[in-house]
Amino acid sequence: MQLTVKDAAELLTISEKTVYRWIEEGKLPGFRLSGQYRFNRAELLEWATANRLNVSPRIFEESAADTGPLPLLSETLQAGGVFYRLSGTDKPSVLRSLVETLRLPEEVNREFLLQVLQAREDLEPTALGDGIAIPHVRNPVVHHLPRAILTLSFLETPVNFGALDGQPVHALFTLISPTIKAHLHLLARLAFALRDAEFKALIARQASRDDILATLHRITQNLPRLANPA
Repeated sequence: MQLTVKDAAELLTISEKTVYRWIEEGKLPGFRLSGQYRFNRAELLEWATANRLNVSPRIFEESAADTGPLPLLSETLQAGGVFYRLSGTDKPSVLRSLVETLRLPEEVNREFLLQVLQAREDLEPTALGDGIAIPHVRNPVVHHLPRAILTLSFLETPVNFGALDGQPVHALFTLISPTIKAHLHLLARLAFALRDAEFKALIARQASRDDILATLHRITQNLPRLANPA
C-alpha cells in the first residue's frame, strides 16, 4: 500500500503542512499519482533513518492482512548471520567480499548480484550515516532463495560509502529477498530498528552475535507481525 500525505505525517510524527513543505523543497522521496502525493513505506522509513527522524510504529499496523506470516526481522538476521572483520579497502572491494561471504544457495549468480549491488550504489549510496550502510536493491533479484536473509557485516577497516554525514562505514546490513513483499517488509523494519538507541550502541561497538540478536528480537516483538497478501 502506498502512503498518503496524512500517512506520511503520522509515520514521521510531523504535521501535514511540514510534509507539503518538504515535498516542495525536494526532500521527501514521493511521487504524484492522479494529482495526489504518494510515498513508498520502506523508502520513507529509510529516508527518515538517514535523516535521524523519529517515526511512529503505528504505521506498521495499517498493512495487516489475514494470511500467512511474513518473516521476523530477528529470524532473518539469524539466518543470514553476523560476520566480523570483513575485508576491503574501498566500496567495490568491500562489496565483493560481502557477496563472497553471504550464505546463498549454489544456484545464485554471485557475480550478477555483485553487479546489481554496485549499480545500486552508483545510482544512490545506501549509507545511512553513523557508520552504517544497507546495501540492497529496490527489487529482489535472487530467485533461488527459499527465504529472505539479512546479514550484518562489520568491516575490518572503515570505508567511505558516500554518507551524508561524511563518516566512513564500519557496519553493513545486507538484505536479500525472494519477493518484493518480504523485501519491503524487512527493509522497513530494519530502518525502524536502527532508531533504537540500544541496538545502535551494540552496532557501534561491534557487540557479540548473541547480544545483537537478543536486542533485535526484543525490538521485533514490539512491532505488529504482518501477514502475506492472499
